[in-house]
Amino acid sequence: MSAGQPDRIPVMIPWLGEEEAKAASDAVLSGWVAQGPRVAAFERAFAERVGAEHGIAVSSCTTALHLALVALDLGPGDEVIVPSLSFIATANAVRYVGADPVFADVDATTGNLTAATVDAVRTARTKAVLVVHQGGVPADVDALRAACADWDLALVEDAACAIGSTVGGKSVGHGALLAAWSFHPRKVITTGEGGMVTTDDAEWAARLRRLREHGMNASAAERHASSKPVLESYLEVGYNYRMTDVQAAIGLVQLGKLDQIVARRRALAARYDALLRDVPGLTAVRDPEYGQGNFQSYWVLPDRDFPVGRDDLLAVLAEAGVSARRGIMASHLEPAYQGHPAAPLPVTERISRDSLILPLFHTMTEDQQDRVVAVLRRQATAG
Repeated sequence: MSAGQPDRIPVMIPWLGEEEAKAASDAVLSGWVAQGPRVAAFERAFAERVGAEHGIAVSSCTTALHLALVALDLGPGDEVIVPSLSFIATANAVRYVGADPVFADVDATTGNLTAATVDAVRTARTKAVLVVHQGGVPADVDALRAACADWDLALVEDAACAIGSTVGGKSVGHGALLAAWSFHPRKVITTGEGGMVTTDDAEWAARLRRLREHGMNASAAERHASSKPVLESYLEVGYNYRMTDVQAAIGLVQLGKLDQIVARRRALAARYDALLRDVPGLTAVRDPEYGQGNFQSYWVLPDRDFPVGRDDLLAVLAEAGVSARRGIMASHLEPAYQGHPAAPLPVTERISRDSLILPLFHTMTEDQQDRVVAVLRRQATAG
């Protein structure tokens, strides 16, 4: 084991350092710690990075998803097609606006919705599709956008895990109607907590900025910057979904590191691929033909006849000091959605039941990767 490395291998460690600490300290010392100039700068930089006209920083990706659906004026009686194979926030956001989430199955290779799986559950009540770029693997949004245009449906992108991933050489989110992003510590870049909505629509952007700040027609930053009294109005019922300048200061530094982080994660993923090539019975996540992922998660799917079940494999890894995780959840199987109607979702249930996520982080060493693979190799030949 390399000097200075912890005995237990974590599933993820954010790549944070002195530069982020200084940026946060500078924000605190400036006296402006709430939503202010650093948030505005982060919004501009992030939108430019993903090729969008507007960025609206918010408190989390969940609130970003909620606001995106509010912008579409969705409500009771409307259906939104979502993957069950996703963190439960994806489906919950649909419920927040009073609409009904309709669970669709996913592609077995990418774990993402396709035009075919969406079409299989589409009804006359369907008003929108919420596609997830799962684990950083980009969905085939070109095909989905074309299909949704034919069906007259809005396509919203849950890009929580996908900053740094590409489709056709362009950033995920480029050309999106509305895309939602996460800066949780498990994501590729982090602000601790936090999220973003990106869009090319100026009117939506203006409304989203109001909605995140209680529906005010003049933000707190605008009122403080004015030399004259500003009497704000509240144009509609809004929310307190703001990001702080301390978070945004960290985000700006992290965004500057994005290329390094993605390159490192892809290199580690390639090394996993090489090490696992001779381990029988495991299929690893990989890039689709139409794009490249950021490997926010490196997940493997054991064959049905793998000698050890997924949960037992997680336990063996834990005993060996490896903090792996179960694969992506199936939201329709959670108690919160008990009794919620769902079509057969065989691919979703197979991936959720059997897959696991292996450790992958910027400072991971070759020795740590070797330890992870050694455990998998021993279990693959057990019995």
